[in-house]
Amino acid sequence: MQDEQNVVHRARQGDPEALTELYDYYFDKVYRYVSIRAKDKIEAEDITQEIFMKIVTSIHSFSWRGIPFSAWLFRIAHNKVIDSMRKKSKQPTVSFFELPVVPVNCTDNPHSLVELEFDVEQLRAAIKQLTSAQQEVISLRFFAELSIAEVARLMDKSQGAVKALQHSAMLNLHRILTKKEK
Repeated sequence: MQDEQNVVHRARQGDPEALTELYDYYFDKVYRYVSIRAKDKIEAEDITQEIFMKIVTSIHSFSWRGIPFSAWLFRIAHNKVIDSMRKKSKQPTVSFFELPVVPVNCTDNPHSLVELEFDVEQLRAAIKQLTSAQQEVISLRFFAELSIAEVARLMDKSQGAVKALQHSAMLNLHRILTKKEK
């Protein structure tokens, strides 16, 4: 996004085009973040829509106090996911890691699709073996595509702690994945 501060300012003033621009820019990142924790695609879509509705109704309260807009947005996303998990805690759920993969850029080659599905399933299984903090860092860094600084603010950790968590998560993923190959 070219000038996020300007877009957020316009959105705070009620400009529907600015709200649409924020939605378009952040939707995929928020959806990927939510889908890691949702039981299925429909729930992930519902939670993501709830997040953006909350943003529309609350954006007037956002102010630039040294906190990037993305940190504010993902704090809302985190809280909505937690709320949803609390509501669903008594019901059996299917993890994102158990859902079938539908590649974004599908090809007509069934062999490639099967290989991609297999690779993704291995990665999902490996991520499930990480600590919750490592899963959160991986989710925010690679699925939501946030910077180290943004993740640090969201997780209320130093940038060094986030880097260390990410590093240990990547080492653990490597160890888990290479162990399965043997």
